[in-house]
Amino acid sequence: MQSALIPAGIQASRILDLWHLTLAVCCIVFAAILLACLIAMVRAPRATRATPADASTVNRPQPRTRFWMTAATGLSVLLLFGLVLADVLTDRALSRMPVDHALRIEMTGYQWWWQARYLSDGGAPGFTLANELHVPVGRPVVVALKAADVIHTFWVPNLHGKKDMIPGRDATIEFRADQPGVYRGQCAEFCGYEHALMAFSVTAEPPAQYEAWAARQRAPAAEASDSLAARGRDVFLTQDCARCHSVRGTPAQGTIGPDLTHVASRQFLAAGTLANNRGNLAGWIVDPRTLKPGTVMPPTRLPPDDLQALLTWMETLK
Repeated sequence: MQSALIPAGIQASRILDLWHLTLAVCCIVFAAILLACLIAMVRAPRATRATPADASTVNRPQPRTRFWMTAATGLSVLLLFGLVLADVLTDRALSRMPVDHALRIEMTGYQWWWQARYLSDGGAPGFTLANELHVPVGRPVVVALKAADVIHTFWVPNLHGKKDMIPGRDATIEFRADQPGVYRGQCAEFCGYEHALMAFSVTAEPPAQYEAWAARQRAPAAEASDSLAARGRDVFLTQDCARCHSVRGTPAQGTIGPDLTHVASRQFLAAGTLANNRGNLAGWIVDPRTLKPGTVMPPTRLPPDDLQALLTWMETLK
């Protein structure tokens, strides 16, 4: 779900209220202007080929018209100041959400994917994943925003407004999901060729369900369950995969690409571009630029047997 008109948190509700007020005021003003234009057209002097238009009113004082123009100008100024006041009050309400005992996440935007680093929570160690967030319903979340290369913008319209991520400048955004669900996020600042394919998801779930998910994410990768999976692990470690990606519990400690420790548990690949299934994963490994043109991940040409073994092992990373 990705809609600012269906709020799932208090911040998004406040923003929607401001939108409704702004829309109502603008519609009323627009209707009033159309009505004034219609009245002016109806009352305007008419001319034909035989009778020229009466232009004497151009230089004639019209106090009644001047009064209405002055009143309309004054009303417009008051409405504009009212919208500014509503905007300020909304901004103050957004900044006053209590963040005691908040879940803290560090989100970094890359061309063109997202890295989410969960900080230590209640004594439990942190962990890292890519292109998705999970949060407990009813608990405030503080996300520290960073950009690794160019300007990105963090935006989950169901939960909050937009927040720019500027290289060299740290920012934060706070939100609280009050309804369970899966909400789509998007980079809202043009950041290069694949800007439109730079999405992520936020899954809001009951606290107990979230804790179970977090416990699984903290665990290292499972041991290879059979000889085929073990061969796939060895392919991963001996090819270029391990230079860019990390898998906790193995020697792979690359930091250029996403952490793949639990990649099989994710719903999508390539920042929301592809459904996470065996076929798409194979295509992504072999030639990612045909699926997401502009990606910096290079093709990895493997013999068919090695590719199948690698896919088998990666499917165990849940």
